[in-house]
Amino acid sequence: MNLIQAGSFLTLHYRLSAPDGADLVNTFDDKPATLSLGTGELAPAIEARLIGLGEGVHTRFELAPGEAFGERNPELLQRVKLSLMHQLGDPDEQYNVGDVVQFPTPDGQGSYAGLVREVGADWLLFDFNHPLAGQPVNFEVQVIGIL
Repeated sequence: MNLIQAGSFLTLHYRLSAPDGADLVNTFDDKPATLSLGTGELAPAIEARLIGLGEGVHTRFELAPGEAFGERNPELLQRVKLSLMHQLGDPDEQYNVGDVVQFPTPDGQGSYAGLVREVGADWLLFDFNHPLAGQPVNFEVQVIGIL
């Protein structure tokens, strides 16, 4: 039997769900995912749970709070002046609690997201933690193929 190893190329169905059971990712109702282990497509803790599983295996596991997406880091809460947001983006943009805003990486090659947590008179408080940081998550997987 072919078993998943570090660096394996996989075809699988998977579901990642929040503590309340809401699906964050679910490929079971669509085409399966294909990915290479070790390339960052899945959290390292999830990849570690896949090692040793064989083709055809269908299993579920829960990852402890912080295991999949790290602990919440209070240093990732940042205040940004509204004038800077208007200078760098749309000067007429209105921001509300719960909005997700994309920021460019320093090299300009990628982006990262910040969630608006508070709106002040002339500032916004952004949370740059992963939305599931510090929370348990559930993972279900059906391994279809291993190369």
